[in-house]
Parts: sequence; structure tokens; C-alpha cells
Amino acid sequence: MLQRELLYAAMGTGFTCAATILGAGLVFFFKKDLSHTTQKVFLGFAAGVMIAASVWSLLIPAMEMAESQGQGVLLPVGGGFALGGVFLMLLDRLLPHLHIGSEEAEGLPANWKRTTMVVLAVTLHNIPEGMAVGLSFSVAARSAEPGAFAAALALAIGMGLQNFPEGAAVSLPMKSQGVKASKAFWCGAASGIVEPIFGLLTVLIAGSITGVMPWILAFAAGAMIYVVVEELIPEAQLGEHSHTGTVSVMAGFLIMMLLDVALG
Repeated sequence: MLQRELLYAAMGTGFTCAATILGAGLVFFFKKDLSHTTQKVFLGFAAGVMIAASVWSLLIPAMEMAESQGQGVLLPVGGGFALGGVFLMLLDRLLPHLHIGSEEAEGLPANWKRTTMVVLAVTLHNIPEGMAVGLSFSVAARSAEPGAFAAALALAIGMGLQNFPEGAAVSLPMKSQGVKASKAFWCGAASGIVEPIFGLLTVLIAGSITGVMPWILAFAAGAMIYVVVEELIPEAQLGEHSHTGTVSVMAGFLIMMLLDVALG
């Protein structure tokens, strides 16, 4: 069973990783950086997708799974959600990283290259995404219900939709700052590789400990919500007029919700 779960998780996270790589490939076709408005649209859309995915693809399944295992709902779902937020907060405080468009690095002081820290900033976003997609496909592999795979597929599609522009958001600014197109592409692609890595690691942990799956599903949700509130929404709201970012968040939420309802 574990081998099947790993296979499903590899397919799902491989798809989302490929979307990031394809987005990074735009660096070979476009010379200019993304406009501030376009960046706000992408960031807002990603935030909306992640909020909806946290609810429909992670928290609700965590509650249902906890009940089916005879556990109480509050401790595994509430505790896992809180631990996920704390985990991302610690990474945010410890890992040196630099957000696109920012001049001041975050995390512990380090004499690392700017390109390295930019890639690490996007990598922080992709860790909970990889966990979420991997876990969703792991649940589908365990379940006998046909709708489980469709729900996992909906999540992968939603994450892929927001990963495509995310890859471009890493590679294009690097090229505009003088980095060679090939290096900018590999930096953008590298930011997505963390998704299958963390997706498979999470499935391995969940499969080795009985009853831990509701905790880990909620953990991934907490990690994603932390990213949304700490970084994506504030960055999408930059500037005097925030309507673009707000509409993008709602559009991302709506599309992810409809995907989950239609396919799941």
C-alpha cells in the first residue's frame, strides 16, 4: 500500500513541479520583468488557491479521517494546524531568504548570493504545497472511493495553475537583473523541486505512524495559511490601490473551490 501511495504522491507533486519548471521556461521567450500589477495578480491568485485548498483539500478531510478513526476532531485538527504554522514561522525566522522586489534579506544573517536567497524564499512557499499535494494523493491511494482521486487531481491542478506564474516570477526578475537566461531558468525550476521532495517525505512519515494522517493534513493546512497571511496577501496588496490583489485572491479561491466541488 505504501508503494502505491508514494507512486500517487510522486505523480501529483511531479505535475506541480513541472508547472513551476514550465513557468520558469518563459525566461527564454520574454525579455522584460513582470509588471507590479501582474505580480500582484499572481500573488493574490496563489493566496486564494492556497486558502481554498487548505479548507476543502486538507482540513475537511482531516476532520473526516479523525472521525473515521474514532479520534476526537479538535486535538488532531487544531493541534496539527497550529504546529504547521509554528513550523513555517521557524523556517521563516531561521532560513536566510530574500523576497522578489525586496532589498532586505530575512532569516539568520548569511553571506549567500542574492539569487540563492530569492530561490529559498519561493521554496518556503512550495514546502507546504508539496506536503498538501502528496498527502492528498496518498489519501486517494488508500481510499476505495472514486471521488478521492478526483479531489487529489483538483488540488494538483489548482496548485499547478498558481505554480506556473510562480516559476516565471523567479526567473524573469533574475534575467532583468543581469543573470543569464539559463541560470535564471534553473533557479526558477529549482524552487519547484522541493514539492516532490517534501511530498514524498510527508507520505513516508504518515504511512509509518498509525493515526497520524489527520495531524499531518492539518499541519500542511496550517503551514499554507501561514504563508498566505505572512507573505502572499501583504505582497499582493502593495501600492495605493489594492483592488487588483483583492480580486485576484477571490478569483483564486473561487477557481480552487469550483475545481474541488466539480471533481471531488
